[in-house]
Amino acid sequence: MAGDETSMASGRYGAPPPPAPGVMAGTWQATLFLGALTLILGVIVSFHPTGSLNVLAVLLGVLTIFSGIFHLIRVFDPQEPHRIWLGIAGMLFIVIGVVLIRHLHLTRSLIGLIIGITWIVQGLAALIGGISGGAREGRAWWIIFGVVSLIAGIVVASAPASSLNALAVLLGIWFVIMGIFEIIGAFMLRHALRALRVAPGPPDRDASHTVMDA
Repeated sequence: MAGDETSMASGRYGAPPPPAPGVMAGTWQATLFLGALTLILGVIVSFHPTGSLNVLAVLLGVLTIFSGIFHLIRVFDPQEPHRIWLGIAGMLFIVIGVVLIRHLHLTRSLIGLIIGITWIVQGLAALIGGISGGAREGRAWWIIFGVVSLIAGIVVASAPASSLNALAVLLGIWFVIMGIFEIIGAFMLRHALRALRVAPGPPDRDASHTVMDA
């Protein structure tokens, strides 16, 4: 009897409780909504890369303007020791933000140039780490990754505007693929929820205690 009670106690407290149907229902619905939103965003970015980049450029300009306004607000703080420099920085941020919004083609080129330079630096760092790393594991992978990143960075930096359009199309395709997978996962969660509702529940504990006492 003691062994049976011990096994029942370990089964009762050791096994994790199944997830609540309400939680699973909210999870699959949220996953389905996120997947549909990602799919729609991917389609828009894939078929309208220039317009999507223009929206990103406008948001970057607005963010820069808000940063400049924040710096100017700090100028009126009497406890601020660098009020002059904050005022100059705030005015520069506002001017840069207005330029970014007014000249979207320059903003797109600037974004592409920043991405290209980042990939060049990343590729050089990976190459240096792979070449000077001795016989460590994954050395060939780091060298290949560095070469690919370096070449991609040079291509993007040499033609930032057109390269950024191609990157936007690839990003849109990736969003479409991720959205499809998320939608499939949502329907799989829904199927699991229905199977959980149809499956019989655990035996009544009071009934098992009554049988054992008898």
